[in-house]
Amino acid sequence: MAENIFKLFRAGMKGPVFYPEDEGSEAEGGSAMAQGHSRPAWAEIDVEAITHNARVLSQLVRPAQLCAVVKANGYGHGAAAVAKAALAGGAIGLAVALVDEGVALRQRGVRGPILLLSECGPDAVDDVMAHSLTPTLYTSGGVELFSQAARRLGQRKAVHVKVDTGMHRVGAPMADAPAILRAVADDPLLVFEGLWTHLAVADGVSADDRDFTLGQLASFDAVLRDLDAAHALPTLVHAANTAGAIVYPGARYNMVRCGIGLYGCLPGPAVTAALAAAGAEGATLRPALSLHARVVSVRTLEEGARPSYGRLRPLPTRSVVATVPLGYADGVPRALFAKGYSVLIGGRRRPLAGMVTMDQIVVDCGDDTSVRPGDEVVLLGRQGDEEITADEWADLLGTISYEVLCGIGPRVPRTVVNGPEPTGGPMSPPLH
Repeated sequence: MAENIFKLFRAGMKGPVFYPEDEGSEAEGGSAMAQGHSRPAWAEIDVEAITHNARVLSQLVRPAQLCAVVKANGYGHGAAAVAKAALAGGAIGLAVALVDEGVALRQRGVRGPILLLSECGPDAVDDVMAHSLTPTLYTSGGVELFSQAARRLGQRKAVHVKVDTGMHRVGAPMADAPAILRAVADDPLLVFEGLWTHLAVADGVSADDRDFTLGQLASFDAVLRDLDAAHALPTLVHAANTAGAIVYPGARYNMVRCGIGLYGCLPGPAVTAALAAAGAEGATLRPALSLHARVVSVRTLEEGARPSYGRLRPLPTRSVVATVPLGYADGVPRALFAKGYSVLIGGRRRPLAGMVTMDQIVVDCGDDTSVRPGDEVVLLGRQGDEEITADEWADLLGTISYEVLCGIGPRVPRTVVNGPEPTGGPMSPPLH
């Protein structure tokens, strides 16, 4: 039976398989591959959904252009596959948080522009230069590092400058911004390609959230006016994340940076309502990740039995209980049990029968004796007429869909569905 389940698992893998820890490496296999292929559990990445979402967002924000945010391994989807699909859907470039993330994309054949969202340290400057990454700068030390590197290599380097208008995380404080901007603009080896900021509560629904966002944009506009007066405006100006791009058309400038929307989720009801109100044809976003497994064991337990650690809940009736090989080490939080979470088996919602464990869950299938080892289980995604979304998990857990998606663990193999992984596109000039 175990051999048959394994064959069913491999039959369910619809496209190329990869692992998050393999991103950036040309080598196949490794410990994660051995672990993942020894149990029937996987995530499917719908690259056509990514391309569709990029196309929808690109059309919505025109004439602004789309920069696709693919940090954190493409929000858990696989950065290289997502990057290529987003470029195919109309994104003009990509954004990542870390230099290593940008280098990994280059090693996987992604040739579009890649913007670094945080200023790097001196040990990473050579990698930024060697792999044609675009740095964000916001300190005098960062400006000097890249000025020296450009001078050493005898080449000009396009850079972006970030100003802090209220997020208060990174970026040049408003008082320091003029000196940073002047240093970049006056350096003959630095090309002042972009200016940007980040919105803290663009997804908020309160009047205070709206006032704060408009205040951030007003502060940003003041910086732009000063640059315009000095004839030093950069080619690209960007402030909007997914929420900002949808809710605040004035925040689009000539580029937006969309992350969560690219993956088919929206960051709150205000954003969902604004997208619907936009009335753009085909403006529905599609979830790109679904999480699957197969039943590995079935047993019938008597009324009152208490499966799993802690023996926390008695079965209300004599029930068929199915074991499914995914657990909290794979991104299925223990808290889901107490919140009444169900999975899909046979197109029906089935509640958890006991606490989530590290590697497995147990599912209460009631009196359904048709459930068998090898049956497909959907933890995130659609089966028949039922669907479980990342937003549903987030509501149960009191968190956000970003955390749900990023939390799908590295030992869960990802398989690309709905088309081959797109190509990386031609090597592009800097983002403009």
